[in-house]
Amino acid sequence: MNPLILNAEAVSSKPVIVALDFHSEMDTLHFVRHLDPSLCRLKIGKELFTATGRSLVEKLMSQGYELFLDLKYHDIPNTVAQACKAAADMGVWLVDMHVCGGRRMMEAAAEAVANYAEKPKLIGVTVLTSMTSSDLLEIGLQEEPEQLVSKWAALAKNSGLDGVVCSAHEAAMLKNQCGTDFLLVTPGIRLDVAGNQDDQRRIMTPKQALASGSDYLVMGRPIVQAENPAELLRSINEGRV
Repeated sequence: MNPLILNAEAVSSKPVIVALDFHSEMDTLHFVRHLDPSLCRLKIGKELFTATGRSLVEKLMSQGYELFLDLKYHDIPNTVAQACKAAADMGVWLVDMHVCGGRRMMEAAAEAVANYAEKPKLIGVTVLTSMTSSDLLEIGLQEEPEQLVSKWAALAKNSGLDGVVCSAHEAAMLKNQCGTDFLLVTPGIRLDVAGNQDDQRRIMTPKQALASGSDYLVMGRPIVQAENPAELLRSINEGRV
């Protein structure tokens, strides 16, 4: 199977999910005025959701944005299932959970949203892109990141999830392993790989990641700190970056 032949649903004219790494609703809404729902999707993570709650999620969706609620659930099956139902009730587009929570947890989550007319897509977090082999060894995992990602992606698919969060470095492998319908959401996307100085280790440029088989690109600082975020998004969407 060619990893570059993606399914029709996964191919997107707006592959970027902008990570809204702000401290408040006011700062977030101020920044979002520079964007447009036709150019990207948005991600709210733990910090911003804890600070603003459901209110900001609903305000952004009312502006036409599809929202990735990035809370990385990891708990007993019933707790994660109920959290996914609450996310589905909000109408979010994408929800994630840690694959290492196990099969029963992921199956419970998939079952909890199965009967929604517009159910959120569920994806599993594999190995964080900030982690290296030595980091995994410290927590008792002997496998190399790529081996562990492969094993956990297979488990996520077999447990009923729609895809996984992974590094773009594993995208081609996972497209071959899990099929083109299995969504790959990749953080660690940087405009300047050589000059990267932050906590993401396994990184690629947008063009490289999409060519490798990534379906969606999570980008925070490169977009947020851009002089013209909308123009940068257009450049990525058109394959110029």
